[in-house]
Amino acid sequence: MKTNTTPRQRALVVGLGVSGTASALRLHKAGWDVVVLEKAAERRRGGYFLTLFGTGITAAERLGIEVPNRFSTDIAYYNVDRAGRRRRGMGFAEAVAGESRPVVRGDVEQAAFDALPEGVEIRYSSVPVALRQDGESVRADIEDLVAGTVTTERFDLVVGADGLRSTVRRLAFGPDEGRIHRLGYMLAACALPGPVPGFRGTDGIIMSELGRSAWVFAFSDRPPTVLFNYRTDDVDGEFTRPAIDSLRAVFGPEPTGATLGWLLDQFEQAPDHLFDTAEQVRLDTWRQGRVVLVGDSAWCLTLYSGMGASSGLAGADMLGTMLERYPGDVPRALRAWEEKLRPFIEFHQGSGMAMRKLFVPADRTEYGIRFVFDHVVGTTLGRTLLSEAEHRSKASRMKTIDIALT
Repeated sequence: MKTNTTPRQRALVVGLGVSGTASALRLHKAGWDVVVLEKAAERRRGGYFLTLFGTGITAAERLGIEVPNRFSTDIAYYNVDRAGRRRRGMGFAEAVAGESRPVVRGDVEQAAFDALPEGVEIRYSSVPVALRQDGESVRADIEDLVAGTVTTERFDLVVGADGLRSTVRRLAFGPDEGRIHRLGYMLAACALPGPVPGFRGTDGIIMSELGRSAWVFAFSDRPPTVLFNYRTDDVDGEFTRPAIDSLRAVFGPEPTGATLGWLLDQFEQAPDHLFDTAEQVRLDTWRQGRVVLVGDSAWCLTLYSGMGASSGLAGADMLGTMLERYPGDVPRALRAWEEKLRPFIEFHQGSGMAMRKLFVPADRTEYGIRFVFDHVVGTTLGRTLLSEAEHRSKASRMKTIDIALT
């Protein structure tokens, strides 16, 4: 009997978020030996609101990732103002055709982590510090941040899934100048300890003002989360003081009112929060030889698109598929993967820019459109008509498409 002596190919995945964990899972399914590096000392937990749309749900199911569904028909959204007036609104996922699941990022990361087989090696407190390619492999210098030691190992593929400020991208593609595009908006988010006073736990809230907004996202079975957005001409200046000081400054000097005041107080008291700038990564290519970028490292759609987690899962799933389709030819597999995926990603990068207007109107024209929109969705007929129109839109279809079958 002939014995197969072909050695298993070896992959290095950098980053243990949604894209990295999904990539590690899919590569292992494709027969690769996988090592995952995570800079943090332990896996990140918790996180803030996101919606997993049909594209991501389909990919997750193929990967064996069981993502919970925190949706309930009891969830309702309200447009509110500082005086406490409220009008029925439309939530972020209500207008999209097909299944959608409101979750927190930690739900997806935990589900993907739970699906990882024992054969995937995870090294915490570890980062790549150099990558050298010779055409047949990639030699990676890996630093153990605890021991302070550096070792060199050979891999057939390196996957950069280490986020917007990717180390792999800088090592393999060069400096980030001209590749990261700031949109001029700040994001601040935290988990809330319970329902907003005066609202049910399943009530979402939208407070939209000129150049600033606050959104409360509701779930069926856990406390809500809050997201603040605002426009700024000085992104760097926003990081020169505590985040809560920036928020109070931008939402002043007018009296906050009870609801906004409570939300700001909760952000100040939260044990953990997000405070960052909205940015997109735009690259001419996501691959260099045997190094490939996935998820936010490659494209960073921003939360305004709503497709960050879904595109990360779908991109990881397709990466494994292409490596299986072209066994032994990593460069060709990566080329085919990017050619198939790029139109989908570029659409959602553009869509994210358009959806930003929904989250935070930048000028009086956008604010006027948002004002009219809020009044239309304040009626049952208005919500129904807008939902039907959105269900027929290309944007809705592109959130549910199975890109592996296109």
